[in-house]
Amino acid sequence: MPRVAFELQVSPDRIDDYIARHSPVWPEMLAEIAASGRRNYSIFLGAGGRLFGYYETDDDAAAQAYLAASEVAARWEASMAEFFVGLDGRPDQTDTGLTEVFNLHDQLTGSASADHESDRS
Repeated sequence: MPRVAFELQVSPDRIDDYIARHSPVWPEMLAEIAASGRRNYSIFLGAGGRLFGYYETDDDAAAQAYLAASEVAARWEASMAEFFVGLDGRPDQTDTGLTEVFNLHDQLTGSASADHESDRS
């Protein structure tokens, strides 16, 4: 299952408003996120407005396409665009993707398989 991480920059003078906008997220937007196939979705806010997001999905391209075509997601993203620095377009379509370089579960699982293989030799 693909794990997707991204980052965005919230304008430092809009952090409190950004947090308030997510408390809570519109129920219809939550439904659209779930319908897109995204799950285990979290957003973390760091110092100075640095935003880190994470979710899991079976098909990220399909999830992206679903949300890109969603009228609800378009309205949500239009309402959120005012909070971000340096974006051209919808936040959910122009975020900066991050490359995963370590996952504990994957390495433990891979290590167990490798150990099992070396025991056979």
